[in-house]
Amino acid sequence: MVLVTGGTGLIGSFLIKELLKEGNRIKALYRNSIPDELQSVPNLTWVKGDILDSALLELLVQDVDQVYHCAGLVSYAPQDANLLKEINIIGTSNVVDACLDKPGIKLCHVSSIAAIGHVKGKQVFNENTKWEASSEHSVYASSKYFGELEVWRGIAEGLQGVIVNPSVVLGPTLDWSRSSTQLFKYVFEERAFYTKGCANFVDVRDVVAAMVKLMNSETKSERFILNAGLLSYKEFFNLVADCFKKKSPQIRVPNMLAEIVWRTEHLRSLITGKKPLITKETARISKKQHLYSNDKIKEVLRMEFQALPETIRWCCQELKKLHTEI
Repeated sequence: MVLVTGGTGLIGSFLIKELLKEGNRIKALYRNSIPDELQSVPNLTWVKGDILDSALLELLVQDVDQVYHCAGLVSYAPQDANLLKEINIIGTSNVVDACLDKPGIKLCHVSSIAAIGHVKGKQVFNENTKWEASSEHSVYASSKYFGELEVWRGIAEGLQGVIVNPSVVLGPTLDWSRSSTQLFKYVFEERAFYTKGCANFVDVRDVVAAMVKLMNSETKSERFILNAGLLSYKEFFNLVADCFKKKSPQIRVPNMLAEIVWRTEHLRSLITGKKPLITKETARISKKQHLYSNDKIKEVLRMEFQALPETIRWCCQELKKLHTEI
């Protein structure tokens, strides 16, 4: 039996489909609603609740051998600071404690490249790049880093565990106002602006494949960056626009303007109480050009990642099936 937290998210939903293909029996934790395609599926039991309910987690792990901890919050909005700490740190601590109460369980924790350390002047980072406390780290990044520390604490206490650090995960979802699918929606709506920077991307199918292989291997007490490569935002938008037959963003936002915009959005957020469209962190992240090395996972699993142009084409094709307006 396998337990999946965050079963309705992008990674969790694709993971469940893969685990079902392999004949696993699954319990999946969800908070709000279940995707239609995953309702009333044999060998899949949905449990409503969340990872802040430690008593529920203790009950759920009693008959499982593997736990995939996919639940988490991604947000750069100042209003979500406390919620990020609750879900990404306390929630992860609860999952770890539940696993420790059931010896023999193996845990796969989904972290993020945001939890990987940075070194000034260095352009390529790996799993060993040292994290240092800095005001430059977003609250989200810090919450993922300290969430990882909870897993390492569990490992020190005898838990079998692995950690994966995906870059921006690309995959189709029904609600394309969430996660990375917002980028596809941005292009579909023929927005005008783009920034100079780059981002690291990975196919959700590769993330799931790596997780399952790691859990079915003898590997433990390790963390792995999952990243297919680096694309500039301009390159990414051009590829998406070509797939959708739309006009790609043409106006590059100067660095100074980006600084002005996030400050304006911050002020609007304070006045209205609404989340800012652009924050200090997202404005500055969009200018970075760092590469996160995938050498370790490629060596351990002998895996190759999907080429990003192919991933983008696949996402566009699947989004067209999910959204009749495309």
